[in-house]
Amino acid sequence: MNYLSVENISKSYGERVLFQNISFGINKDQKIAFIAKNGTGKTSILNILSGDDEPDTGQIITRKGIRISFLSQDPKLDGSLTVEQTIFASDSEVLKIIEQYEKVLKDPDDTAAYQRAFEAMDANNAWDFETLYKQILYKLKLDNLDQKVSNLSGGQKKRLALAHALINKPDLLILDEPTNHLDLEMIEWLEHYFAKENITLFMVTHDRFFLERVCNEIVELENGQLYSYKGNYSYYLEKKEARIASEQASVDKAQNLFKKELDWMRRQPKARTTKSKSRIDDFYMIKEKAHQRRKDHQVQLEINMERLGSKIVELHNVSKRFGERVLLNKFDYTFKKGERIGIIGKNGTGKTTFLNMLTGALSPDGGKIVVGDTVKFGYYTQKGIKIKPEQKVIDVIREFGDHIPLKKGRTISAAQLLERFLFDRKKQYDFVEKLSGGERKRLYLCTVLIQNPNFLILDEPTNDLDIITLNVLESFLLDYPGCLLVVSHDRYFMDKIVDHLFVFRGEGVVEDFPGNYSDFRIYEDSAAPKEKVVEKKEKQSWRQDESPKLSYNEQKEFKRLEKDIAKLGEEKVQIELRFAEGAVEDVDEESRKLQEVLSQIEEKEERWLELSMKMEG
Repeated sequence: MNYLSVENISKSYGERVLFQNISFGINKDQKIAFIAKNGTGKTSILNILSGDDEPDTGQIITRKGIRISFLSQDPKLDGSLTVEQTIFASDSEVLKIIEQYEKVLKDPDDTAAYQRAFEAMDANNAWDFETLYKQILYKLKLDNLDQKVSNLSGGQKKRLALAHALINKPDLLILDEPTNHLDLEMIEWLEHYFAKENITLFMVTHDRFFLERVCNEIVELENGQLYSYKGNYSYYLEKKEARIASEQASVDKAQNLFKKELDWMRRQPKARTTKSKSRIDDFYMIKEKAHQRRKDHQVQLEINMERLGSKIVELHNVSKRFGERVLLNKFDYTFKKGERIGIIGKNGTGKTTFLNMLTGALSPDGGKIVVGDTVKFGYYTQKGIKIKPEQKVIDVIREFGDHIPLKKGRTISAAQLLERFLFDRKKQYDFVEKLSGGERKRLYLCTVLIQNPNFLILDEPTNDLDIITLNVLESFLLDYPGCLLVVSHDRYFMDKIVDHLFVFRGEGVVEDFPGNYSDFRIYEDSAAPKEKVVEKKEKQSWRQDESPKLSYNEQKEFKRLEKDIAKLGEEKVQIELRFAEGAVEDVDEESRKLQEVLSQIEEKEERWLELSMKMEG
């Protein structure tokens, strides 16, 4: 069943043509990843699909009655609403029923309204949906439902927009970099969610593990032409390599034929016959084919770093806290030459704070950090490049000099250096504020590397970079001779370039793990205690080819749990109503009963979720 058709759309900004005459379709149950270089119009296409923008030519045809949700990189949320109000700001009928139920709980005197709301919850299976949406909010760390949107951080707003899109249960979900601002635990949960939910997806993402495990089709826009691959990321890499080899063979053949035809053209007399006119026309077609060039110049990174001395960086009993939150507690480490360390951990555990202390931007509360005399840090931060009004791309590089030193005494001009970072001469004179998010990140990376650091620190370097640039950056980092410290939620990137990990557990605990991210996940899963079996199964579910189904006794238990949870929910409401009406004789006893009911609900919901995952897997 076709959900959406794109017919011959084009988009330009002034003289800059992003794409022309693009056509493709999105069908039910497809999970499509859209791949293209930064600056070629990925986000523009998503905005056009979602209706936030219009093409210059062509049209978008959407199937009547389907629900579409769009997660943009910069979601537009109403700052005056709370988290809960934002979730309920939807045209979903089930959400409206849940919202009404939540409202009547606050008005205990209207028992008739409560009864109607309760029956509506029953009739529409809204209890299950309520459990699901609360699980989504919990997994995305949106615990404070009364918090105003205006007080949320950028990352929290992105997670709230994602939660709203998921809870809305759309037929088609359009996503622009959904894993940005999620920690690794959240990303793995989202992978599992998409794998088991019947949602049709069209997304832009640079997360190659996510591509591998979620997507069943990849569409690539390259040199103005669309290529479709009916498989995941591994399949795409294999088939793209074969396509490029085939295209190159075709060009080579055309070049050989062109040489022969060129010789014939040079020998032709001025008076031409009709027969030779036809051959001349063919010649120009052959010439066009023979002169085709792939525009896939790679970023060429070359630095002239100073050699590191014997002393690099030493941390002795380093401690740091903000208020009651302990980030580091007497941390010791001595960096060695050529170390390649990845840093992982949940949001808020102190990863970026650690980097800022290392580079001197923050001071530790206790202990000391000793930096060797030969160390030159290169620090790529999440803040990115500082944009100055009407500053052009080339002016950013010229701030470091018109000529940049390379290895062996050689130099390179600012313009030549930018060409190596995929900014052609025309693009170099664009204003920085007009660059795409990924192009700005590439320019920022250039400014960090041309300072020739021998200790490179990268804080989420993969956000907004296209897959082509990521592959080249990885190749450069594999050959980088200095020390490397990386914070990233990109598991593919981490697996490729780091040797061991600093695992920030929270509460000041940092573990040194000898291996890459995949090694760490295997270790964590094998070491998980039995009482965390639900969480473990959720994280491992993508690895299982076939999840076990429920036994007969488990099916009975599952049905019984549904009834028990509904009954306990009603009991909870009755106790809360008695408190609200002031009809409680023994407050301590009633409080104890309420706490017992809440504990039972939590216990039974956890078991219900475990069985439902097993059943749906």
